[in-house]
Amino acid sequence: MSHFLLFFAILYAVLAVSLGDDSRVSSPLLRIKSELVDPAGVLSNWSPSAHICSWNGLSCSDDQLHIIGLNLSGSGLAGPIPRELSQLSSIQTLDFSSNSLAGPLPPELGQLQSLKILLLYSNFLSGGIPAEIGLLRNLQVLRIGDNLFSGAIPPSIGNLTELRVLGLAYCQLNGSIPVEIGDLKKLTSLDLRNNSLTGLIPEEIHGLQEIQNFAASNNMLEGDIPSSIGSLKSLQILNLANNSLSGTIPSALSQLANLNYLNLVGNRLNGDIPSGLNQLAQLEILDLSRNNLSGSIGLLSTQLKNLESLVLSDNALTGTISSNFCLSNSNLQQLLLARNKLTGKFPLDLLSCSSLQQLDLSDNTFEGELPAALDKLQNLTDLVLNNNSFTGTLPPEIGNMSYLENLYLFGNMITGRIPAEIGKLKKLKTLYLYDNQLSGSIPRELTNCTELIEIDFFGNHFTGSIPATIGKLKSLVLLHLRQNGLSGPIPPSLGYCRSLRLLALADNKLTGTLPPTFRFISQLSTITLYNNSFEGPLPASLFLLKNLKIINFSHNRFNGSIYPLSGSSSLTKVDLTNNSFSGSIPSRLAMARNLTRLRLAYNHLAGTIPSEFGQLTQLKFLDLSFNNLTGEVPPQLSSAKLIEHFLLSNNRFEGKIPAWLGSLQELGELDLSTNNFQGTLPAEIGNCSKLLKLSLQGNSLSSMMPEEMGNLTSLNVLNLQRNSFSGSIPSTIRQCVKLYELRLSENNLTGSIPSELGELTELQVILDLSENFLSGKIPSSLGNLMKLERLNLSSNQLQGEVPSSLGKLTSLHMLNLSNNFLEGQIPSIFSGFPPSSFSSNPKLCGPPLASCSESKRQRKKGLSDAAETGITVAIVLTSAVICLAMIYVMLRMWCNWRRVSVSNMDGGGGGAECKREEELWDFGNEKKRGGECWNVVSLALVNSKDEEMQQQQHALYSTPHSEKKMPW
Repeated sequence: MSHFLLFFAILYAVLAVSLGDDSRVSSPLLRIKSELVDPAGVLSNWSPSAHICSWNGLSCSDDQLHIIGLNLSGSGLAGPIPRELSQLSSIQTLDFSSNSLAGPLPPELGQLQSLKILLLYSNFLSGGIPAEIGLLRNLQVLRIGDNLFSGAIPPSIGNLTELRVLGLAYCQLNGSIPVEIGDLKKLTSLDLRNNSLTGLIPEEIHGLQEIQNFAASNNMLEGDIPSSIGSLKSLQILNLANNSLSGTIPSALSQLANLNYLNLVGNRLNGDIPSGLNQLAQLEILDLSRNNLSGSIGLLSTQLKNLESLVLSDNALTGTISSNFCLSNSNLQQLLLARNKLTGKFPLDLLSCSSLQQLDLSDNTFEGELPAALDKLQNLTDLVLNNNSFTGTLPPEIGNMSYLENLYLFGNMITGRIPAEIGKLKKLKTLYLYDNQLSGSIPRELTNCTELIEIDFFGNHFTGSIPATIGKLKSLVLLHLRQNGLSGPIPPSLGYCRSLRLLALADNKLTGTLPPTFRFISQLSTITLYNNSFEGPLPASLFLLKNLKIINFSHNRFNGSIYPLSGSSSLTKVDLTNNSFSGSIPSRLAMARNLTRLRLAYNHLAGTIPSEFGQLTQLKFLDLSFNNLTGEVPPQLSSAKLIEHFLLSNNRFEGKIPAWLGSLQELGELDLSTNNFQGTLPAEIGNCSKLLKLSLQGNSLSSMMPEEMGNLTSLNVLNLQRNSFSGSIPSTIRQCVKLYELRLSENNLTGSIPSELGELTELQVILDLSENFLSGKIPSSLGNLMKLERLNLSSNQLQGEVPSSLGKLTSLHMLNLSNNFLEGQIPSIFSGFPPSSFSSNPKLCGPPLASCSESKRQRKKGLSDAAETGITVAIVLTSAVICLAMIYVMLRMWCNWRRVSVSNMDGGGGGAECKREEELWDFGNEKKRGGECWNVVSLALVNSKDEEMQQQQHALYSTPHSEKKMPW
């Protein structure tokens, strides 16, 4: 009896451990359940009330004595990997792949000595791979990629001698590939893609004699490709793409008889393509693109009978394609040779590759005409021949390529018309013919290609109208016809291309108004119509285009309001320059919070700048110049901190230049010229450290130029002319060392020209200080402005000699020093300038003016002549005074006689009245520098009847000579 009880006790203990009826097994599993987040309730039946082998994800042995598997892949679980898993000592398969597990990989997993398959890929696990992973000596499959693991691959990985599959792709692993990897003699698949591995591919890789798949693409591996890879006879896939591998392609790769996939794209490999690769009879895909390979294409698809894809783009391959490249039994479907240095005519032997579906010969130097027999490539879906030197016409036979979907011929020299047969390409989706010399009209038959998505004919010579049936292209997304000679209106049917997103019709001769049907193109994002002759007001229905981002209607004849273009809050760029738009600027534009560019110049817009524009915080370019805008600059614009170009010139703005402009740190161009701004130039403008151009000319700004302008060290152009600035030119301007244009003319500047201007050695276009009140000498330092082309110091009060240092200005082609008080000899280097450059400087001499010796004689002679003139004038004036006095006496005697005689007549006091007449001849009252004009007053003789009139005449006749303006 005791033996019987002992047997049942032992049996119960075994079953308890094996089947989970004992807490020693169920408890760890329940703790695992408690640590996992299970939103889908996958673990809901993990309960002591149920048999363990019935729990979701658990697998038991056939005799149900052991738990051998746990598969919870894709169950939506989250949380860390429970350490209690280490207590499942009999488990052979553990699969937690494609969940949301996070945290580290517990080193305790190294205790699972029975484990053969460990799948943890596609989670969010992080940290390093623990060295304890090397304790799993029975492990055959380890796939833990697509996680956030970092650090190096532990060398202990080499202890997993039973390993067949090692997947560590799509992590953040770094360091080198451990040499111990070569100890994995049974490994068939090694996937290290998309990490940050560095260093060399170890030579020990030759130990992987069973390897079939070796992928280490998208890392930072360097050095040569080891020749020892050629000993891996079982290798079928070799993917080392997008690393920094260098050197030549080892010829030993030709020994990989079972290789069907070879990808070395995106490395730094050089030299020739080994001809031995032709021996790889099983090869299906070969991609050697984006390297530095040179030489000719020695590969023949006639030997590579299974080759489906050959990609050699982006190398430096030369020569032509061999004449026996393709035979009729070829299986080649993809041939991509773009961006090499291949030459010759279109390789006719390619026409034998009837299986070809994609042919890309773009960006080479192929020439000659396209063969009419192109239609032999009857299975072709993509024909990419752009950026070569193909000539001739587009053969009509192209219409027989019934499977063609994408046709890229741009960037060639193809002429003639588009053949009407193109309308037979019912599957055509993309047609890029831009940058050719095609002419004629766009064939109406093209609109039969109803699958078309993109049409780009930019930069050809097409004429005539846009086909009226364009609306048949219901799938059209892009229509680019810019820079042709198209005429006529936009067909109304275009509005039925409801999928259209980009419409570019600029640089043509199109006319008419915009069709109202545009309202149906609800997906339209970009529309460019500039440089045409469109006219009339905009259809109000344009307001319904809520997805518009880019609008450019500049250089047309549109008129009326711009409000219909303000319906979209997605606008980023709007250019309506050079039209006849009128009315006010819609404040609604401020709803487009991502607007970066707004150009409304050269219109007839009136009113003020909407204060709502302060909400355009992404604005970089604002051009409202050449309109009729009024008012002050709204202070709300100070919120546009990213603005780079602020152009308000040629309007009627008034008030002061706002000081907040100094807070616009990105400002590069400020043009407020030709307005009615008054007051001072705020010192805060000196805070605009990135300012390149400052134009304030043609305003009424006064006071002194602020010293802070010297802080504008990036300034290239400074134009303050035609204002009322006073005071001296601040010496701090020398800090603006990048100035190449400086205009300060027509102001009230005084003082001397700062010698510091000579430090502005980048001045090139002009230095203009004319029409001010500058005095003193011309600083010799101006001779340092070696790049200067124009110098204007005219109409000032400058004195002294012209500095000889100015002779160093060898780039000077315009010079004006006229209307000053300069003296001495003009430097001989300036003798080629016209006399007007130096006129009205009486003491200046030398070519191109009179020689200095002759000038002295003329001055002496001029003194003698002046004396003679003075004597003559004195005699004439004295004689005139005497004559006038005699006439005056005679007039008085005559008037007295008349008064006496009249008083004795019958009727007494009636008498005739004397008349008075005055005439004034003004021989000029314009103020001219260098002398005064001569005003002559002549009074006629009159009769006077009373004493008051006589006294007035006497006062006029007796005007002192000192009060009269004399000619000298």
